[in-house]
Amino acid sequence: MTLNETPSANRLHIGIFGKTNSGKSSFINALTGQEVSIVSDVAGTTTDAVTKAMEIHPLGPCVLIDTAGFDDTTILGEARKEKTKIAAEKCDIAVILFTVSTNYDISFEIEWYDYFIKKKTPVVAIINKIDMTIDEKLVEAIRELIKEEPLFISAKTGEGLDKVKEALARKIPEDFSPRFITGDLVEEDDTVMLVMPQDIQAPKGRLILPQVQTIRELLDKKCIVMSVTTDKMTQALEQLKNPPKLIITDSQVFKTVYELKPAESMLTSFSVLFAAHKGDLSYYIEGAKQIEQLTAQSKVLIAECCTHAPLSEDIGRVKIPNMLRKRFGDTVTVDMVSGTDFPEDLTTYDLIIQCGGCMFNRKYVMSRIERAKNQGIPMTNYGVTIAHLTGILDKISY
Repeated sequence: MTLNETPSANRLHIGIFGKTNSGKSSFINALTGQEVSIVSDVAGTTTDAVTKAMEIHPLGPCVLIDTAGFDDTTILGEARKEKTKIAAEKCDIAVILFTVSTNYDISFEIEWYDYFIKKKTPVVAIINKIDMTIDEKLVEAIRELIKEEPLFISAKTGEGLDKVKEALARKIPEDFSPRFITGDLVEEDDTVMLVMPQDIQAPKGRLILPQVQTIRELLDKKCIVMSVTTDKMTQALEQLKNPPKLIITDSQVFKTVYELKPAESMLTSFSVLFAAHKGDLSYYIEGAKQIEQLTAQSKVLIAECCTHAPLSEDIGRVKIPNMLRKRFGDTVTVDMVSGTDFPEDLTTYDLIIQCGGCMFNRKYVMSRIERAKNQGIPMTNYGVTIAHLTGILDKISY
């Protein structure tokens, strides 16, 4: 990925849902003008959700998600439907494809339509395959059930696709507009120091995604940016005429950087910034307060978006568990999940600690937060947790 590409996690996510052979893959190919998805008459051709990052006028940068049919009855059907549900949690907009041939059962489509409405996810209802025979009574039933006029298209001929693009543009959520990672902490001409330890977790020859995105945003804001490793921080500060307005660091060296920073400089971390950028920072801060309620018998879930192989100094798998056990005892249970693995039932846990979420879009991170809230389980974030455990949470900026 180059610096001028929009990361997938920051793109508008549009999920395509329907029964097997409802024309989902054909629809995506017609919408994009590319062979993005495999088209086949064999039911169940699409297994895992297939994603494709695109630029689509007038929508801008998008991620299209082609899902498995939600009526899949094959031996792998349940696993495929679970993948479809995960895709649904990531969608900023859902497209549901109906086909309306005689004796066609629309109960699955309506069930999913209601699911998205309940989740407050905008839905575009589309009747596909209008180049074939249409059951007008079924069309009328759809109108009655969804309380709006569906769109009529033929993925085969391309008829109606312009109206689909217009409808998708109208459905873009009002709160989707790009958020600044650094919020209103800095503005043009402010000096910002990034303290980035290049330890075992840093990919060789590259920066991690939160660092890249933050640097790009600061350059776009026309800030003066200085990047250093922890051991060069003091030397770098001595080179500056005035202290930096803001210092952004890796959470794992929060306390070290706090002790070295000028009193005038604000301090935060990449993880804390992404907690606000992708999630609900106030909820994470409230969750961090519950850390003090943990005991030696407590059970904590650590949820990481990345699926990298475990490292000896891993912040989520090693450092935070060690900090918790040092505070509350070696018998604290710490479970680890990664990627899209996230339990439906969270009630066995006393606390959930989520990573920054840079690999997921905000919609999906918020779906996890909603699940935790609904089950009454406190949730916080890597950076907020470390700031709390090191006693500086009330001293950081966000």
